[in-house]
Amino acid sequence: MNILIYGGGAVGLGLAGCLIHSREKVDIIARKATTEALRKNGLFRTGVFGDIHAAPNQFRAFESLNELPPENAYDYILVCTKSYDSEMVAGSLADKPLVAGPHTGIVLCQNGWGNTETFAACFDETRIWNARVITGFTRPSPNHVEITVHVDAIHIGSIFGSVADDLENLCTSITRGGIPCKSTSHITRDMWAKMLYNCALNPLGAIFNVPYGKLGESIHTRRIMKRIIEEIYRVLEKTPYRTNWKTADEYLDVFFNKLIPATARHEASTLQDIKAQKRTEIDALNGAVVKLGKKHGIDVSTNEMIYEMIKFKEGQYLKQ
Repeated sequence: MNILIYGGGAVGLGLAGCLIHSREKVDIIARKATTEALRKNGLFRTGVFGDIHAAPNQFRAFESLNELPPENAYDYILVCTKSYDSEMVAGSLADKPLVAGPHTGIVLCQNGWGNTETFAACFDETRIWNARVITGFTRPSPNHVEITVHVDAIHIGSIFGSVADDLENLCTSITRGGIPCKSTSHITRDMWAKMLYNCALNPLGAIFNVPYGKLGESIHTRRIMKRIIEEIYRVLEKTPYRTNWKTADEYLDVFFNKLIPATARHEASTLQDIKAQKRTEIDALNGAVVKLGKKHGIDVSTNEMIYEMIKFKEGQYLKQ
C-alpha cells in the first residue's frame, strides 16, 4: 500500500514505524526539524512493543504537501495532527487531488470530537474513517518515538456507518508492525469512551501537574472526575451517540478500578503542551462537551470550569 502520514508527532511516527516495518510504502509530512532528523538518521521506535529502526532509505519525509512528487494518489492518508489543525489539513488535502484521490481513505488519528465533521465538509463521508488510539506515545527526540503504555488495540471505523471491510489490509499491516489494530462497526462508542477518559484525566493532570495515578488517589479529584463523567453521560442521552457502558456508574467502576491503575504513570498530553507552551486540544475535549451541552440545554458546569481553567493557563503564553 501507498500511505501518507500527515503529522510527524509521536502518534504519527509510531504508526509510521509500524507500516514501514510491514514493508508498506510510507511518506511522512512533518515539521522541518523532524524531517531533517528522519532523512539523516531514520526513524527509531522503542518501548513496550520492542525496538525498531527504519533507515532513511526505507521511507520518505517531506515538510509540506507541495514537496510531494506527482505520483499516484495514496491508498490511505493517516491524519495525525492536533485537532485544531483539522480545518487547515482538510482544506490542503482537498486542494491536492493527486494526493487525496477519489478512492483515498482518510483515517483521522486525532484526539477529541468534531474533527470528522470538519473533514466531511471537504470529502465524501464514505472516505472518512476514525481511529481510536489509546496507546501512550512520547517523543524523546524529533525522530524517536517511545511507546510507554498500551491499553487496547487501535480501533478504526466510520461514524457514518460505512462498512469497515476495506480497512482490513491497513489494520493487518499496523498489527504486523507491532501495535494491535482492528476494524470496528462501533467506532463512535469507542471514541466517546476515549472522550470520557480524556476529559476526566487530561485537563486535571495539566492543572495539577501530576500523572493520572495521583488523580485517582485523592477523594477531591475523584469527585471532580465523577462530575465530569456524569455530565458527559447526560449530554450523550440527548444525542444519537452512545458509548460502551450504559450508565455513568458502570463506567466509573471501570474508570477508577481498571483504567486509571493501568495508566497511573502517564503524563497528560495537555500537560506536555502547556510545559512546551503550545496550544492544547481542550476545545476538542471538554470544549466539545460544553458545546454539545449548551446545544441541548444540559448543565455542563464542571466541564466548562475545567475548560476555562485550561484556557487561562494557555493564555499565559499564547496571544488570545
